[in-house]
Amino acid sequence: MKNNFIRNCKLVLDLSRSKTCLQTQSAGLAITASLRVGPVKYSKKGRKIVDIPAAMALSAESEVILAPLRLAVKEQGDLVRQLKADGKPEIEVKKAVAELKTRKKVMEEKEVSLRPSLAKFDRTKMEDTLKRRFFYDQSFAIYGGVTGQYDFGPMGCAMKQNLLQAWRKHFVLEEQMLEVDCTVLTPEPILEASGHVARFADLMVKDMKNGECFRLDHLIKAALEKVCAEKKTSAETKAECEDIVVRLDGMTKEEMAAVMKKFDMKAPLTNNPLSEPIEFNLMFQTHIGPSGAIRGFLRPETAQGIFVNFKRLLEFNQGKLPFAAAQIGNAFRNEISPRAGLIRVREFTMAEIEHFCDPEDKSHPKFSGVTSTALTLYSANNQMGGEAAKLVNIGDAVSSGMVANETLGYFMVRIQQFLLKMGVDNGRLRFRQHMANEMAHYACDCWDAELLTSYGWVECVGCADRSAYDLTQHSQATGVKLCAEKRLPAPVTRDIMEIVPNKGAIGKAFKKEAKSVTDMLAKLSLEQIEKVEADLAGGEASLEMDGKPVLLSKDMVSVKKYQKTFHVEEIIPSVIEPSFGIGRVMYAIFEHNFKVREGDEQRTYFSLPPVIAPVKCSLLPLSNNTDFTPLVHKIGQALTLHDISHRVDDSSGSIGKRYARTDEVSIPFGITVDFDSLKEPHSVTLRERDTTTQIRIDVDKVAEVIYQLSTGRTTWAVVTTQFPKFEAQETKS
Repeated sequence: MKNNFIRNCKLVLDLSRSKTCLQTQSAGLAITASLRVGPVKYSKKGRKIVDIPAAMALSAESEVILAPLRLAVKEQGDLVRQLKADGKPEIEVKKAVAELKTRKKVMEEKEVSLRPSLAKFDRTKMEDTLKRRFFYDQSFAIYGGVTGQYDFGPMGCAMKQNLLQAWRKHFVLEEQMLEVDCTVLTPEPILEASGHVARFADLMVKDMKNGECFRLDHLIKAALEKVCAEKKTSAETKAECEDIVVRLDGMTKEEMAAVMKKFDMKAPLTNNPLSEPIEFNLMFQTHIGPSGAIRGFLRPETAQGIFVNFKRLLEFNQGKLPFAAAQIGNAFRNEISPRAGLIRVREFTMAEIEHFCDPEDKSHPKFSGVTSTALTLYSANNQMGGEAAKLVNIGDAVSSGMVANETLGYFMVRIQQFLLKMGVDNGRLRFRQHMANEMAHYACDCWDAELLTSYGWVECVGCADRSAYDLTQHSQATGVKLCAEKRLPAPVTRDIMEIVPNKGAIGKAFKKEAKSVTDMLAKLSLEQIEKVEADLAGGEASLEMDGKPVLLSKDMVSVKKYQKTFHVEEIIPSVIEPSFGIGRVMYAIFEHNFKVREGDEQRTYFSLPPVIAPVKCSLLPLSNNTDFTPLVHKIGQALTLHDISHRVDDSSGSIGKRYARTDEVSIPFGITVDFDSLKEPHSVTLRERDTTTQIRIDVDKVAEVIYQLSTGRTTWAVVTTQFPKFEAQETKS
């Protein structure tokens, strides 16, 4: 399809562009030839060596090269809009959307390849460092490992905890959120109400000989694209294949099986026969309790625990809106083919916020303080129009309607502030808006904070306006009102209609099912009550419960009507949800902060910000001289009293090699105890990892200074103005 698009794109441009556009295109082609830059092609494993982009902005020459691709995307976006406006058949719209996605992907890959680069990034070298220094490694490695599962070692574990603690401070503490910690085991009815049981399912097939599993829609798409690429394939067959690919999302199990049979599909690598399609739920299923009567799942997200506790949280907040609840915890998704390291795994840590607010008032009291903050926004209109992401002030984005409301805009700013503080490169961060075909049916607006890595743009944080969907679903499933009260400007008198059950008559008629019938009656809507009243006037009313008819007579129920004056009204709050994938954020931070020492390619290090560095300080006696021991012990105690994690390295290697070892695990500061330290007043050298510059500082002050540096209360630039720079040290004869 991509090759067809490129050919068609050139044909359309040749036929329909004016003389000016043709000149622009010719210039672009000439520049392309001179630069010899091809589009970035990311495989499933990503690229091993990529350019590190210097900035989001592109040069004028690059924009000329991109002009025809941008134009092609815009034309297709306009076509999609027109088809929807004209009410064309769904299959036509889907075909146009599929073509739009193809054109957009080609344009974005070309755009990434044309961005000016600072240096080369070698992912293999970085991953070797992470594995060798045990930041993380594959789980159960001595047994061969399990795909999609990873264990964090001492360095990775410490960094992750520092990242989560910084997240708590940035969001929970500063925004006065209510933190909860809910159970991982979730009974089936909760996830049925939320839609996960129905929605979290894929079809897969198995290799009949080696048991390897494949996601069926991906396998069919790859197989049909291979058929289209063959020269002997007829035009009719190619058209049929493209039509099937477009309709894949809506195909049933039987329809996919028919496609497999028609094109005689085999396992991709082994060419072995494949099984019939099997339904595969992406949630890990289990049974709660020894009887196995309660079916449950390991939660696929942490959010549902907050929603089902909404009533308690609202009471804790004295019934006031808005308020936010937060939760950090593990979630589980049984991915068919996990890949790309920490980016797609089966067990992952999430940090989620649910901000509950009035659906008619989504303003935020702190929004006025961030209106001038600039974010790189890649709106749905930019994507449909083939335009680049743009730097926009959040105040302008909200006032223009690009971002739906103030609360959503405020959290987007807070997300950016957090990511930059944690070491994300601002030039490799953008917010991409979900297009109409991506948006969940209940969402009002959704933006993903995407980070550019060697795997391409990776969604690391989602920020969505989920409206009142979740609370409404759980209210309907349980009959418990998950709502808040809003004071009315003036009292309002309303007509009330409700069903009054006669429990004695219902118990006599339905016996064991009486409670279920009573509960069902309590959940009836106004329209259903009106229907019951009309039916009872003619004799009996019939309702349905668990697929069975329930007949009600006048002696079992009555309909009560009366007027009531209200001073408050009940509202189901809307929810703004920022959701962080911690593993993905960590991986992007590793990539953005992996460095090579200038002039020595063998010396690599991570320039992690001190606030998330796994160990804050190394303590290095210059030699094994026993005279150093009391001073090393004293400094170590002072660091511990200041809650500064540190490591003592008294090995026999040179001080340069020991600095390199500590740099490699991202220790930002190093204290060296040398022979000058033994003199009164005692002093040591303090070295900073990124600049490798050193200062001379009193022993009694060093712990406090490192504490200030590691918590972000001061910077190295400030410290170097307060203490003398260290030039050379005394050697003992």
